[in-house]
Amino acid sequence: MPLVGVFGGTFNPVHYGHLRSALELVECLGLEQLRLMPSAQPPHREVPACSAEHRAAMVALAVEGEPRLACDVRELQRPGESYTIESLIELRGELSAEVGLCMVLGCDAVLDITQWHRWQELLEWAHIVVIARPGWTLPDTGAVAQWLSAHRVDDAQALRQKTAGCITIKELRPLAISATEIRDLLAAGRSVRYLLPQLVLDYIHEHTLYT
Repeated sequence: MPLVGVFGGTFNPVHYGHLRSALELVECLGLEQLRLMPSAQPPHREVPACSAEHRAAMVALAVEGEPRLACDVRELQRPGESYTIESLIELRGELSAEVGLCMVLGCDAVLDITQWHRWQELLEWAHIVVIARPGWTLPDTGAVAQWLSAHRVDDAQALRQKTAGCITIKELRPLAISATEIRDLLAAGRSVRYLLPQLVLDYIHEHTLYT
C-alpha cells in the first residue's frame, strides 16, 4: 500500500532541521510524498507574529526542486484555529482508499497529545510517526503511555497493511537547529546563513521578517 505523509508545524521559519527530517522520513518509510503543512492559528501556542502566508511561502520555496516534498496550505484556507483532526479528515477524503496516510509528530507534541482537539480520533484517519528527538523520552505510565502501547508497531512495513491506526517511532539524524534561535539571531542582526535554505533567507530579508 502506498503511503503519503503530512508534517504539520508553525515553520517559523522553516529550516534545515525540518527539511532533513522530512527527507529522511520519505526515504526510511518509502513515502510517495510528504506534505509540510503550516499551521495558520496553532491552538496550543501563541499565534506567530510572522503571518501564516509568509510562513507558507517560505516552506514552498524551501521544497522547490524536491518532488517528494510539498507545501500544503489547507490550514490557511480555514477560518479559526487550525485543528489537525480536520486536516486529516480532509486529506483522507482526497486520497484513494488504497493509499495510507501518515501524520508526523515530534516527541514534544506526543507528550501533550491529550490536549489536542479530538485527539482520540486521530488514529481513525492516519497512522502516526513519532520523531524521536535527542533529550526527549516518552512516558512509561498514564494515558499517553497506554495509547502508545496499544497502537505501536516497530516494523514500519506494518503501516502498509492498512490506511490508518498504527504508531511507529523513528530515530532520525539529530540536527540541533531551532527556529527560535534563528529568530533571535535575526533580531540581533546576526547571520543565519547555512541554517536554512538561501531562498528562504532571501525571502526573509526581502520582506524584513524577524527584525
